[in-house]
Amino acid sequence: MSKLRRTRVPHFVPAVWLCLLLAGGTAQAQVADQEHDLGAGDSVIQILGGLLFDSVGDSIRSNSGLLIRNGIILAVDAELGDAPRAGVTVITLQDDETILPGLFDLHAHYAVDLFGEGRVDEYDVNPLVFLANGVTSTFPGGEVDPEGMRAVRLRLDAAEQIGPRLYNSGPYFGTARPGWRDGDVTAADIRRDVDTWAAKGARGFKAKGIRPEHLDTLIGRAHLHGLPVTGHLGSGYRNSVNPRDAIAMGIDRIEHFLGGDALTPDRSAFASLEVLDAARPEVAAIIQQYLRHRVFFDPTLTAYGYFGEREPAVYEYWADEMALLTPYARRVVESRLPRRVSAQFESIYWIKRRTLKAFYDAGGADLITLGTDHPSWGEFFSGFGSHRELHAMVLAGIPEAAALKIGTINGARALGVSDRLGTIEPGKLADLIVVAGNPLQDIRVTRRVRVVVKAGIVYDPAELLESARGRLGPASPDDADWWKGRLRFASARAGLPR
Repeated sequence: MSKLRRTRVPHFVPAVWLCLLLAGGTAQAQVADQEHDLGAGDSVIQILGGLLFDSVGDSIRSNSGLLIRNGIILAVDAELGDAPRAGVTVITLQDDETILPGLFDLHAHYAVDLFGEGRVDEYDVNPLVFLANGVTSTFPGGEVDPEGMRAVRLRLDAAEQIGPRLYNSGPYFGTARPGWRDGDVTAADIRRDVDTWAAKGARGFKAKGIRPEHLDTLIGRAHLHGLPVTGHLGSGYRNSVNPRDAIAMGIDRIEHFLGGDALTPDRSAFASLEVLDAARPEVAAIIQQYLRHRVFFDPTLTAYGYFGEREPAVYEYWADEMALLTPYARRVVESRLPRRVSAQFESIYWIKRRTLKAFYDAGGADLITLGTDHPSWGEFFSGFGSHRELHAMVLAGIPEAAALKIGTINGARALGVSDRLGTIEPGKLADLIVVAGNPLQDIRVTRRVRVVVKAGIVYDPAELLESARGRLGPASPDDADWWKGRLRFASARAGLPR
């Protein structure tokens, strides 16, 4: 593979190139000639050779040429030739390297809890790690520090910081938000809070630990702004919301488990899940409700396995993830290992694999999304987790091509950005990755990311990880208070509905 030159590009396409895009096949035929007419400041990238999985179809094909100009995919399957031209970045792939759309993580926690004393959102190292792993779009699924995360998103959008696209979720709605007290929160508070965070650029909202009447208000107000709502819900136990009832309210996405009549309100969802039979008719019935209402399901399979026995094939290391920690933080984390195994979560991990396969077999392939849901305790990090999630899906019986679509175009659809992202097609934003190997033969090759392109900027994943090494966590005990969450709750309470 050729040496890469990073290029920062504006997010526009000159009018002459828009005409070529609209011309369909003609654009690809003319692209080699038009490429000579580079304007001042234009950035052009050619990717030659290798294989291509575009997330439109289900197969891999040879890549004759992929052309990117000013951050936009201009041509796919183009005959570009291999003679380099001045001002053009040429990336030549090995025969067994595969181009994929950038991955979406729709439960991408930036939170860490290194001391077991509370989560904090870490947004210096995590963005580098997500991007190095080919995760080019992230939705945090509830933010501990929503103002801080918004500031990160603005820096990422302005290319002042390196990392993936960040679709802010704003604060949690429900008791997962520090200081939220159900009896003090009114419908007017929720509506005002939704309005505030919509104006601040939130791209969706997350409910967790929410009462039915509050969820109904949240969904209605969010939809007025054209924004989706997702939820970590319950069984109906202690006034929680069963996903079955949330779907009737109009919720857009559900996290973790399907819900339905198999989860009874006399006990917690977890208590029902650990003994759930995926073949029960109640499971089939709730799946049909998802399909009828076109509600996305984010199974977060691996989130539970981290706390169980950790199936070796899925939870093996292929990189030294703990090398991201400062030496002091690593000593702290290692002093708390090994973690206690949860028999309940081990059981749930395997049951969720079976329910996911039932959802897929029932016709839900285009409604499944990828989410990692792993606020890190320092042993594993979310950026690597997307590859574990893909692997677990395949082990559950999901075909490799379907798993790749789950991790790409399905995420784009769920976020409402599939017109711009999620597939490799002319006219879409240039977010893509190159992996070493054929992921339709072995999904684990997605771990071997060789090139990342986000918004037309080319990155070397190894360089990104090296730049993050040894930076996460406090440098000494004197620097530990923020990392223990001691400075977090005051700012979080400031964001409560008034």
